[in-house]
Amino acid sequence: MQIIPLSEGSFTIDKSKLFIPFDVSKDDLQERAKGSLLVEVQPFAIITSEDILVLDTGLGFEENGVLQIHKNLLQAGIDPLKVTKVLVSHLHKDHAGGVGMIDPNGGPRKPSFPNATYYIQEKELAFAFEKGFPSYITEELKCIQSFSNVTLINGNGVIDGYIKYELTGAHCPFHQVFWIVDGGETIFFGADVAPQLQQMKTRFVAKYDYDGKKCMELRQQWWQQGEKENWTFLFYHDIKTPLWKF
Repeated sequence: MQIIPLSEGSFTIDKSKLFIPFDVSKDDLQERAKGSLLVEVQPFAIITSEDILVLDTGLGFEENGVLQIHKNLLQAGIDPLKVTKVLVSHLHKDHAGGVGMIDPNGGPRKPSFPNATYYIQEKELAFAFEKGFPSYITEELKCIQSFSNVTLINGNGVIDGYIKYELTGAHCPFHQVFWIVDGGETIFFGADVAPQLQQMKTRFVAKYDYDGKKCMELRQQWWQQGEKENWTFLFYHDIKTPLWKF
């Protein structure tokens, strides 16, 4: 399988939930807001023997009328129209901002990947509208309810025999993670339950998680299993290490 990180840049974020661009080459870490985190925002594309997958869709930022995630895909030689599946871990704005795009003709928002099937936990979609701003941008998520190419799933399961999904909660109540198993290789995407390499190696409990203790326990479990089974880990929020393979 081919893995393509689709970095949208580095940001600081604090309790305001605002993503402030941060240039690691020149900005001073000491000047960021007190209590803020430094994170990457990094969806992934994976080319398998059957599909072109996109894992989470980034912030949904546009540059000159072009979605940043589309620009990143095109730079990697991937036509966004050829993406066949979009796997969405959860609907926080930094992971789901790019699920839809503005119609330049003034119509309703349309799918960013019109030829792909989106896989979203049904209860996560309901929770997003219950919880709302600032973690969820419901105006951007309304389009999901009208997309014909969305498959709302519940709990755990397998897609097309080789993509396993599991409802973990932990970071938010209905967060899901994915394993893609193809050609004897296993790729694991833990999204915000396993967002950075360093967190996999320590007993780290984050106050911003819905259940920080469960996040920590799951990370330890996955890290041990991944080492035994030679998984490739994808890290959505790691500044330096987008992927790690044992």
